[in-house]
Amino acid sequence: MTGLRAKQKADRDHRILKAASHLFREEGYDRTKIETIAAEAEVAIGTVYNYYRNKGDLLVAIVSMEVNEVLAAGAKLIDHPPAEASAAVNALIGIYLDHSLVYLNKEMWRHAMAISTSQPESPFGRRYRDLDNRLAEQLCELIKRLQRSGRVKVGIDATAVGEMIFNNMNMMFTTFVKTEDMSLSALNDAIARQLRPLMDAIRS
Repeated sequence: MTGLRAKQKADRDHRILKAASHLFREEGYDRTKIETIAAEAEVAIGTVYNYYRNKGDLLVAIVSMEVNEVLAAGAKLIDHPPAEASAAVNALIGIYLDHSLVYLNKEMWRHAMAISTSQPESPFGRRYRDLDNRLAEQLCELIKRLQRSGRVKVGIDATAVGEMIFNNMNMMFTTFVKTEDMSLSALNDAIARQLRPLMDAIRS
């Protein structure tokens, strides 16, 4: 029975997040009501509030779902990275960026960024910061793996390089979110161009 209850709880949570993601994208974050999310998820309003206190909690849960999926995909790439260092880094960044609009649109990202900036010590702000840190750590791990395999120069501070790459990607992603007509393809191309001098400098 315990296993069945856990499965039912996970299924309800998935339906709530799927409904919230769909409605935030289609109706807009501000215009979407918890009651509408509950109706689309086919659960009681009280059930939604048992899982999440407000729409902000739902939004960070959607961000978490997105980030956890790209981290899992990134871990597989790090286990078997492309042979060339630049290709490996661009492939990992591509995983992050290409998945970024699966559950969220630009408006949702703007709301998430605004809440995390205006309320940095709130549960939302801390969770958002933790997700950023996990992505940065994964990029650092890729640079360390490339260094151990001889594809990045010995003596290079792999953690610093990974953090630089993440910070640049994060800044460019913020620009992408704020620029309604900027495409994912243009974002990927811009980041690849900016990374080229750094990767040329650290490549063995």
